[in-house]
Amino acid sequence: MSKAQVVNGIKTFIPLENNPEVLSHLCRNLGLAPGLTFHDVLSTSPDLLSWIPRPIHALILLVDKPIYNAARSAVIPKIPEYQDSGPDEPVFWIKQTIGHACGLMALLHCVFNLDGGRYLMPESTLGNLLKCAIELEPTERAQLLYDSEFLEEAHMDAASKGSSTPPSPHDENHHHFIGFVQKDGQVWELNGGMNGPLCRGMLDGEDLLSERGLALTVQDFLDAAVKGGYGEISIVAIAGIGVSGSL
Repeated sequence: MSKAQVVNGIKTFIPLENNPEVLSHLCRNLGLAPGLTFHDVLSTSPDLLSWIPRPIHALILLVDKPIYNAARSAVIPKIPEYQDSGPDEPVFWIKQTIGHACGLMALLHCVFNLDGGRYLMPESTLGNLLKCAIELEPTERAQLLYDSEFLEEAHMDAASKGSSTPPSPHDENHHHFIGFVQKDGQVWELNGGMNGPLCRGMLDGEDLLSERGLALTVQDFLDAAVKGGYGEISIVAIAGIGVSGSL
């Protein structure tokens, strides 16, 4: 298994692929409880979404940098630097300080917040890490993840399982991962590369693959791709215990 490398003074991973097999493998490495399944969203057409188990309360999005910049360059400066900590946070968020770790961060943001964190085994390494992180201020919380050999090993092993040849940590990363989670009716955009979590709005009895759910999550990026005429987009839906064939 490859090891992380220090690039320009920063611990740097091999980027993940955004596909169900890699994300499922990473979940096993992290010791998550059974129940999560991952599904490629090949189209946002209602007909083509019908085969995905519903409801969907978490999405992982991968986009090219030009799409990301077009969709978020005006938003990012308006997000204040996150200062919260403790169990009363409306959503759990962590700053990314590891290079090329945005795929891991997107998955962690999803599983830490999805369904009340029910997929974390209470006495597991990841469960204990979250328990410690909740009480820390944002800088110390990010450092806890940065120093975790467990997360490094889990990520680097999963990153080697993709369908393409894994790049070097020294290679430039041309993509961004973003996690979206529906929690207590609110839709959150969770990106460790921004200043903090971004509340996108409320859903009432709908999930993230509904028309409004898509509007609050990936639609900005889809529109930017169409307008710019460029770029790669990959969307993976995360289904949990108790899903059915329809809403």
